[in-house]
Amino acid sequence: MEVTLFALSSSSSTFLSSPLKPKLKNLSSLTKRPTLHLNNKALPFRVTSLSVPQCDTSLPPAVQTFWQWLRDEGVVSAKTLAKPALVPEGMGLVAHRDIARNEVVLEVPKRLWINPDAVSASEIGNVCSGLKPWVSVALFLLREKSRDDSKWRLYFDILPESTNSTVFWSEEELDELQGTQLLSTTMAVKEYVQSEFQKVEQEIILPNKKLFPSPITLDDFFWVFGILRSRAFSRLRGQSLVLIPFADFINHSSSVTTEEHAWEIKGAAGLFSWDYLFTIRSPLSVKAGEQVYIQYDINKSNAELALDYGFIESKANRNAFTLTLQISESDPFYGDKLDIAESNGMGETADFDIFLDCSLPAQMIPYLRLVALGGTDAFLLESIFRNSVWGFLDLPVSRANEELICRVVRDACKSALSAYPTTLEEDEKLLESKLDPRLEIAVGIRAGEKKVLQHIDGIFKERELELDILEYYQERRLKDLGLSGELGDIIFWEK
Repeated sequence: MEVTLFALSSSSSTFLSSPLKPKLKNLSSLTKRPTLHLNNKALPFRVTSLSVPQCDTSLPPAVQTFWQWLRDEGVVSAKTLAKPALVPEGMGLVAHRDIARNEVVLEVPKRLWINPDAVSASEIGNVCSGLKPWVSVALFLLREKSRDDSKWRLYFDILPESTNSTVFWSEEELDELQGTQLLSTTMAVKEYVQSEFQKVEQEIILPNKKLFPSPITLDDFFWVFGILRSRAFSRLRGQSLVLIPFADFINHSSSVTTEEHAWEIKGAAGLFSWDYLFTIRSPLSVKAGEQVYIQYDINKSNAELALDYGFIESKANRNAFTLTLQISESDPFYGDKLDIAESNGMGETADFDIFLDCSLPAQMIPYLRLVALGGTDAFLLESIFRNSVWGFLDLPVSRANEELICRVVRDACKSALSAYPTTLEEDEKLLESKLDPRLEIAVGIRAGEKKVLQHIDGIFKERELELDILEYYQERRLKDLGLSGELGDIIFWEK
């Protein structure tokens, strides 16, 4: 689903604008953690400690039982360097002893992974073969969760009932996101999940009641969507996602600036067996008793973090706003502009994620100039310039073109800012007090978006002040032909 932020049309003296909304992104590749690396070399045998970490008896009984199951399965051993603990985030992993940077913290054999391969090998593998990977894993999870004899029974018992992801917010809580792109995205995600459920219910669940004897409701489907969205590791040997019991206890920290921590190796999975192992290496040195962290995704915005995991960061460059630009079908030069855009890897619409205190995306200004091209500048759309016009658009085309893109972007920013029920100052005042976690996320998102919009407006405001001193296409062309002096005056020759 793509939502137009504003359409630019050279056939009108003003741009057509609509409420600022985001594009719905990446719903089919539910990802939490970075790419896993494949290494077929077995790790050398090394005994680092003879002490098997013990589970804290103050933890909930379900967690203690889960830990014992991991020990029985051979997952927890003397090589395991972290154990579950209650931490500020809820549940996390703390170091059993001092851990060096890049040292292996834990290993989980493939037989305990929950991924599309596990679905294919199960009783529902055939009926799920044509489904999206996340939907097939979702059905598998829900079916296994309802079975008393599931080997993952104790894992399901420790999974949370919900998270602070905006998908699980009440209407009253979502009202605090009024005016934000995150609200639009959240509602679109909820519609998407409901649509997927209705489809899979009619095509898979109801026609196969023997395979799905326990009822599966929409609430169940939202729950499993949230679990996959927040806990799944991604892109394992071509697979789109995989749940790793125990490994998914690990929390995120903004202090971790690398995603190079998750590996898949071939190694010992028991006393006399070998299997693929999922391993996590600590990206930082950790003292005994301290929490072990990883970086979930260094490129996600605060809105994406809130949607996927239910938290945001205070770092300025996590705040983002997505501009979606469009070549209007009513533009008299629609075909030429679309051809140029497609020739340069773009299309009728283009999305640009703009982060606070960061430069504008490299392709954004050329695309804006293309969409706004018209009038006396339209000659650049002629076929003779087709292979070189994108290069021309890297630099100002004309004063009229540059002024137009500045005006429309600034107007759109002002329109977006007026849609919020609060001011930035009011939001910042609220953030000084102790807030409910979800309200803190909402206010943080509102404030972040406003800062980015002000950042964008400031860039184009400065551009407007430079309009009289910029060098445009005609002046550059005359200089290239030797027909313009150093002061920009046109040189004439008499016969």
